[in-house]
Amino acid sequence: MDRLESMAVFVRAVDLGSFAAAAIALDLSGPMVGKHVRFLEERLGVRLINRTTRRQSLTDFGRAYYERCRVVLAEAEAADALAADQLSEPRGKLRVTMPAHFGRHCVTPVLLQLARQYPMLELDLSLSDRFADLAEDGFDLAIRTGDLDDKAGVIARRVARQGMVVCAAPSYLQHHGEPLRIEDLANHQAIVYRRLGQIVQPWLFMREGEPVQEIMPVGRLRLDDLDAIADAAVEGMGLAWLPWWLVRERIRAGALAALLPDHPRYPYDCHALWLQTPHLPLKVRLAVDALAAALPKLMG
Repeated sequence: MDRLESMAVFVRAVDLGSFAAAAIALDLSGPMVGKHVRFLEERLGVRLINRTTRRQSLTDFGRAYYERCRVVLAEAEAADALAADQLSEPRGKLRVTMPAHFGRHCVTPVLLQLARQYPMLELDLSLSDRFADLAEDGFDLAIRTGDLDDKAGVIARRVARQGMVVCAAPSYLQHHGEPLRIEDLANHQAIVYRRLGQIVQPWLFMREGEPVQEIMPVGRLRLDDLDAIADAAVEGMGLAWLPWWLVRERIRAGALAALLPDHPRYPYDCHALWLQTPHLPLKVRLAVDALAAALPKLMG
């Protein structure tokens, strides 16, 4: 068996906690995962993993060997990336995870254009509001909106800023009046965005020379799709806090009105994240550069 391949299977089994999970992630059978690990153990003459019917755990040597395998595999990937860069054309599979709505409307079109430009590039895109782990889930790139966790070993680059705007339908304003100050929002019904069953965060507003002001929206409508929130706002169901790029055509058409014009739009950051590596693969670098060039124009 190929030693590097067996190392990669071993590392994935440790990262995911079981042979079964590694088999699913690597598209292998469970027995084949076990065969790769046994190949390493027989070659080394040392047990790497203690296995029982209920659990598996690394031996002391297995833990040290696992850490060295990660270094070896990273260096091997860096060497392959150097060779790919010499070809001056990205190739192979690019795995990207992104929020469902922002990914569908903003990120995916940019990456599809990149794939059209480079026919040897493969795209494997996951559009989900679940926060996938770059290492454990095997993604090359993650797109995130909002605040980021400070996670070791992960590089982040801001690729765009979404200007957030409060808006409502003329019919709603006719019946309930227009909020003229941020404090007035408490007297209005909001259409609330939630992610995976949880309200993501309060509405945020900037005031010159003052800290960011947070308003917790109150409303009887809670949705996990931004387009659906915009549609509900058009129907006069309440106020919505949405990205300008999403609602600008509705505002220009008169279906929605932008409110609180004296307050600047809160800049909601969008980042690209990737694992720290000695040599960033060309396919990842070109994807990040393409997003950083295209997204601000779309957000504007």
